[in-house]
Amino acid sequence: MSNLNKRYDFVLLFDVKDGNPNGDPDAANLPRIDAETGTGLVTDVCLKRKVRNFIQIVKNCDRPYDIYIKEKAVLGQAHFQAFKELNISTGEISKKYISDPLLNENLSELSLSFPEGLRFEEGDENGILIVDSDADKKVIKEWIKENNNSISKEAKKAIDDAVKEAKPRKPTADETNKGKEKMCQDFYDIRTFGAVMSLKSAPNCGQVRGPVQLTFARSVEPIVALEHSITRMAVATEAEAEKQSGDNRTMGRKYTVPYGLYRAHGFVSAHLANQTGFSEEDLNLFWDSLLNMFEHDRSAARGMMATRGLYVFEHSTALGNTPAYSLFDRITVERKNGLSGPARSFDDYVVNVNDNDLGEVNLIRKLG
Repeated sequence: MSNLNKRYDFVLLFDVKDGNPNGDPDAANLPRIDAETGTGLVTDVCLKRKVRNFIQIVKNCDRPYDIYIKEKAVLGQAHFQAFKELNISTGEISKKYISDPLLNENLSELSLSFPEGLRFEEGDENGILIVDSDADKKVIKEWIKENNNSISKEAKKAIDDAVKEAKPRKPTADETNKGKEKMCQDFYDIRTFGAVMSLKSAPNCGQVRGPVQLTFARSVEPIVALEHSITRMAVATEAEAEKQSGDNRTMGRKYTVPYGLYRAHGFVSAHLANQTGFSEEDLNLFWDSLLNMFEHDRSAARGMMATRGLYVFEHSTALGNTPAYSLFDRITVERKNGLSGPARSFDDYVVNVNDNDLGEVNLIRKLG
């Protein structure tokens, strides 16, 4: 993979029609709005999520394009896997030998439902209760509470003692750096966006500052959030059906933006890219994701969303040739002449691009 040796700044335009581009969980999932100006907002986290989802689809989470922040992921497992592959010890496992036949029988039966990191091995004379050094002790304690009725006092004590003897080991600074490098190699989103990997429940892999950064997207004009009442011709429980005498209807709410054109800015640092291993190939994959991410993120809630413009300013050096803001000012969005009232499509706008006197900066029009 080839290293980056140039800085990039870019402008991303995308729109939404009859959908909710980014609901606010603190406001009943209403579309995010700047309360002072009325312009719509889409967070950088939302946009990064769509990039991650696209990479997952295209690369199927195969290394070196695995995704660290993915749905239902247990982040610490990736840390332990990295240290295991690097042959770095994460601590001492706990082994407790059990000679009591009745206790052996009870633990053998319980082992069928043991949580990860806790296991029981049967021997010719003694059984062995094992707790891995990377076992999540909180999960084991919760499992004991949930299965309290089926665990004998002796078995509970044996498990408690074994858990106490398991000793996790704190990695050295050099080992942490090796873990960080390994995580950057394996996970696309870590070497792209960065990550905080100093977890208390897993080996410390340090912190990575990502070379690719995005701003919040902001609509070019104020938006209106509409509230729609919707009806489901079914109920969830028999009790609800009885209350409605069999009518079986459930009312709900849905929020949409009739139309909004959003603009986000982004930055790619060659210096940080060389620290994380972010390559030219990774960059091209990132451009593809910005162009296609909405095509694979359809849902009834999002309505019609699409990328409408991607303008990339390529500098001739890693440090860059001119401030980003002066380049962004060259991309302006205006209403078409003679149009007034609320916008309802991309055709209501015109995008002006000033590519004169750019000097050593090259404008690459990926779209638009």
